[in-house]
Amino acid sequence: MAISDIKEYAHLTEEDVEALRSELDAIRRDITDSLGERDATYIRRTIAFQRALDAAARLVIHCSRARIGWILGTTALALAKSVENMEIGHNVSHGQWDWMNDPEIHSSTWEWDMAGVSSQWQYSHNYRHHVFSNVVGMDDDLGFGVIRITRDQPWKPDNLLQPLRNLLLASTFEWGIALHGLYSERDRVDTAAEKSAHTRALLGKIARQAGKDYVLFPAVSGRRWRRTLKANLSANLLRNLWAYVVIFCGHFPDGAEKFTAAELEHETRAEWYLRQMLGTANFRAGAVLAFLSGNLCYQIEHHLFPDLPSNRYAEIATRVRALCEKYDLPYTTGSLAKQYFLTLRTIHKLAFPDRFLSATADDAPETASELKFRTALTPPSDGGTGRRAGLRTALREATANRRRHATGRRRA
Repeated sequence: MAISDIKEYAHLTEEDVEALRSELDAIRRDITDSLGERDATYIRRTIAFQRALDAAARLVIHCSRARIGWILGTTALALAKSVENMEIGHNVSHGQWDWMNDPEIHSSTWEWDMAGVSSQWQYSHNYRHHVFSNVVGMDDDLGFGVIRITRDQPWKPDNLLQPLRNLLLASTFEWGIALHGLYSERDRVDTAAEKSAHTRALLGKIARQAGKDYVLFPAVSGRRWRRTLKANLSANLLRNLWAYVVIFCGHFPDGAEKFTAAELEHETRAEWYLRQMLGTANFRAGAVLAFLSGNLCYQIEHHLFPDLPSNRYAEIATRVRALCEKYDLPYTTGSLAKQYFLTLRTIHKLAFPDRFLSATADDAPETASELKFRTALTPPSDGGTGRRAGLRTALREATANRRRHATGRRRA
């Protein structure tokens, strides 16, 4: 099932894991020490570009008469919303730009252009998800409570509906995230008054967000209000679908492993690093696709350094990949289409009870554990030299199997 001994799964000694931590800490220091005007200019230009794109899109929607104008305007508006949510809102809320001490671009003040409340999302995402990444029963983002994504989650009859749930979640992703943040906040407070305050905060944000997109902008469009309303609905749908694809491709394709709560016992910083590397996945992207995904095509690097600026992830990725080569660790990546196909396969496969699944519970493509190596390393009965040789042979075979399951291993 899920991993309970990460060092055994990775075939690393405690000294190896600590050495890996030192090298990752060095990457953090190098990036932190080099932050400066170039990075500040990047985020300010990104915000200016997003706002200009949003304004231009709304003007095209309002002023154009042809259908092609509406399509172009709606597409541009969806792109503007995606950039705001992913490259700006998500990353600002992680504190990636707090070092600038700019109150406009600070994690404590930014409120993003979607239904969820930024402060509620920060607890459910920055803490619950990033600290306990892929730990079954701890990370609420494992299937978001509606999709069975590993066999460690018991099968229930309503899982048969999860292919439909997946489509619903994709189209309403911002609302799912909003409720996800609310439930996390309500779970950590004790009094009814505190729970009610969080609910009112979300309802207030929904009223403002819906009022802007579905009342204010259509109203100022006069007789063309239907055209504007349809454009806003369509842009939000496209943004939801894109955000869903990016997030799912970073967390649920083959090679993004899961962990038991036992792994958290006495977990060191070094082991936390290793869990982030084994529990996430990238997808290959050029500069434009990386920008539109909020640089979350580098999900491995983001989980290692969630508070480092996203415009640095590409250079960080080069060094992280080299470390994976050095320590013989998988660097899980692939094309966007491939990663999404693998994710969809898992969602549809795990809708069925385990008895209908062919792979073993400890060596399934979507979830593996160190138990598969223990099985492979069962010693022969004759002992002596034959036993040691058998162990070495079995270890080599088990390691080769692990490599074959790691997507994108040693790609140029």
